Amino acid sequence: MISFRPVSEKDLPLLSEWLARPHWREWWGDPETELGYIKDMIEGRDTTRPFIFQLNGTDKGYIQVWFVKDQQDSDWIREYPWLELLPRNAVGVDLSLADQDELSKGIGTEVLRAFVRKLRREGYDRILIDPDPENLRAVKAYRKAGFREIADLMGRTGDCLLMEHQDTEGVS
Repeated sequence: MISFRPVSEKDLPLLSEWLARPHWREWWGDPETELGYIKDMIEGRDTTRPFIFQLNGTDKGYIQVWFVKDQQDSDWIREYPWLELLPRNAVGVDLSLADQDELSKGIGTEVLRAFVRKLRREGYDRILIDPDPENLRAVKAYRKAGFREIADLMGRTGDCLLMEHQDTEGVS
């Protein structure tokens, strides 16, 4: 059973520990900076919605949904000019498994499928994800979850591979 609970202030020590782990450090930024972003989210200074995902009631990782229109209207556009190329009504998703020994076991794919179903029920039709193209494990998991590269944006998004969820059988 996969569930999602909003991140609260009491989760910050746990997230701080996760962000410092080597498999997170490889793809996420500086742990203190990233934790600051999450604090901004839970305190309402950023519209991104952060969640802890759970399997059978046990915390297993982090997932967030961000709103393209809000990022297009923010300082992020200077660092990521490709945001202007995205549809304003789209949302983006980021996730990481807490424990390295659970990578490549299909957990991320299943969590992402469940989160996509949640987002579709909430009315979001354009769901994106933007892995580093060198993170082959993530790209493979995202493809299994129904995401496909956005051909028009290939080579135009710096160190991100923009992928959009395709409404595939059994996923939405």
